Amino acid sequence: MTAAERRGTGALAGIFALRMFGLFLILPVFALYARDLPGSTPIAVGLALGVYGLSQALLQIPFGLASDRFGRKPLITLGLVIFIAGSVIAAKSTSIEWIIVGRALQGAGAVASAILALTSDLTRDAVRTKAMALIGVSIGFSFLAALMIAPALTPVIGVPGLFWMTAGLATLSILVLWFVVPEAPVTPRPKVRGAVRRVVTDAQLMRLNFGIFVLHATLTALFVAVPVMLVDDVGMANAEHWKVYVPVMLASIPALVLLVRMSHAPGGTKKALLIGVASVIVSFILLAVSGSSFWILAVALTVFFSGFNSLEAMLPSLTSRLAPADIKGTALGAFNTLEFLGIFVGGVAGGAVFGAFGPAGVFGLCAVIAALWLLLMFFSSDIESTLTSPPETTQTLEIHIGPRTPDEAEALEKRLAGYEGVRKVTVNSLEGAISLTIDPDRFDRSVLDEFVETVNIRASDLPAQT
Repeated sequence: MTAAERRGTGALAGIFALRMFGLFLILPVFALYARDLPGSTPIAVGLALGVYGLSQALLQIPFGLASDRFGRKPLITLGLVIFIAGSVIAAKSTSIEWIIVGRALQGAGAVASAILALTSDLTRDAVRTKAMALIGVSIGFSFLAALMIAPALTPVIGVPGLFWMTAGLATLSILVLWFVVPEAPVTPRPKVRGAVRRVVTDAQLMRLNFGIFVLHATLTALFVAVPVMLVDDVGMANAEHWKVYVPVMLASIPALVLLVRMSHAPGGTKKALLIGVASVIVSFILLAVSGSSFWILAVALTVFFSGFNSLEAMLPSLTSRLAPADIKGTALGAFNTLEFLGIFVGGVAGGAVFGAFGPAGVFGLCAVIAALWLLLMFFSSDIESTLTSPPETTQTLEIHIGPRTPDEAEALEKRLAGYEGVRKVTVNSLEGAISLTIDPDRFDRSVLDEFVETVNIRASDLPAQT
């Protein structure tokens, strides 16, 4: 990655992680807090946990499309401001109904697709998968941090304090967006007709979309039941729950590393996915029979997060790699839509089943839908062949041209794009940099001499191969 790519990807991963940390923060503590709120029922608790997923799912694609028209940073800022407003409403609420309103408004700031689109704008094809994987890993770490911090912090500042903390983190994210994230290069964003239809008719992508739906539905449903079990069945005070979550998450790291490495080995992608999904199924079977046994519950959670964290890291990267280049943004938008829809369905269904059948009913339902996912992945045969197809050989040339106006940058981009062997051109007018992705077998480097003569580039700034 270039310095600008590292800075942009790192900053955007931080924004994504801070926002998701705020959303994850109440998962391990809210079910217990909500029991004492006026109007609280198991279904209402599940709705409060999952409703932000519904508003996220409904608005992911609209926010992404609006960012194409009005710019990434303004739309991301708008989404974060809406998120802050929802956090403040939830923090000041004294009833479950108003917390549901606040959580829905948090989700209405649906900036995930716009952040991923900006990441795509700031990175070349050759490093985009690495950038997406970094964002996926940052989400996993934010989830781990939330499980560690929330139970310990709640006795000090309370659940309302967690919502205030979430608003503060979102405010910090806006500052990072405008003062750390580089400006996007001047690149055309063509409108692709039928992009949504192509995504929903692509069997490979829809299997991954169904998978992220199931993964986050089961996660949300799990946190409807497990905190209550730890208090009522195991006898562990809420403030002590971090003593379960922290060792469990740390114990799951070796499996995460092993499965991610396996997924990158020849012939290992499908195997790693199947092992991850099977781990989720086994964990819910163990949870269903754990009763009041602390050790069975701890083992079950370790198995669950071994599978969950691995799949959370693999699925976004797989979607980015499988999606056709011209509809990658649409594919990621659909992926995020199904992810957040899963959160909503998991919260509502988990609350309803918990009220009717108790924790065992929740875990049984989760095991069944995860088993459907396992069967779907088991009988797939084309993901591996697509991922293991040999990549095209390309090289990247970096050229420093000095600051230019947007019109000048666009003209230079069009000119370079016309050279034979040029695969992609991105021009950052503010930083004065051009990234040129070429086919080395077809590109004649001597054409750069003509380019240099007409745009007044110093000889020391001639590109080197990277």
